[in-house]
Amino acid sequence: MNPLRCIAVDDEPLALGLVAAFVEKTPFLTLTGRYSSAVEALQVIHQQQIDIIFLDIQMPDLTGIELARIIEKAGNPGPRIIFTTAFNQYALDGFKVDALDYLLKPFNYEEFLRAATRAKTYVELVQKASTANVVETKDEYLFLKVEYQLVRIAYEDILYMEGLKDYVKVHLKSGSKPILSLTSLKALEEKLPSSKFMRVHRSFIVNLDKIGAITRNTIQIGSTTIPVSDQYKEIFSQFLSKWM
Repeated sequence: MNPLRCIAVDDEPLALGLVAAFVEKTPFLTLTGRYSSAVEALQVIHQQQIDIIFLDIQMPDLTGIELARIIEKAGNPGPRIIFTTAFNQYALDGFKVDALDYLLKPFNYEEFLRAATRAKTYVELVQKASTANVVETKDEYLFLKVEYQLVRIAYEDILYMEGLKDYVKVHLKSGSKPILSLTSLKALEEKLPSSKFMRVHRSFIVNLDKIGAITRNTIQIGSTTIPVSDQYKEIFSQFLSKWM
């Protein structure tokens, strides 16, 4: 497993430096940035793949709780949060935004390492489940683990797939409710035939046969508008050039 990519966010320079030092001391973590503002950190989160955020709560402009809610509402399999704060009254708020852990200042390296190890175990379990739950793909269908059973899904019935935190929601042409599986878009992307499916966004894989209309930055499938992010525009343009 590659080291977890982490950022530290705290408006107190000493606290920020301590967390950064603890991250750099931990072999399975790598520090990709340190920020004194949650607003500044939010811009980076949108641009980079971050696994863990060590996040202070009381900060000007945007609090840690508010940042966590923004990440949660995005619906993507975004970074997980470990709060670092001097105030224990925020523990319930941390629970509500599904934080992995809550470090009460002043904390030592042993406490930090315990939280970091919990984060590492969580990510490993999610990655293992993501790979295992895409059981098999055939020429015309795939099997997904859904709760305690295997569900066969015909390629023809798939409109698009949407990443939601640790799950993928498969939207179907048949009109039945979407299927939720504990897996990742990355695992599906590696299994699905590229001639039929394409990832066009961090949160979306589309069935190319179901595209009804296209603009410069969006795809229309039925009544749903799906964005094409900058990361995938080039490969999508190459697909379009074959038909223009």
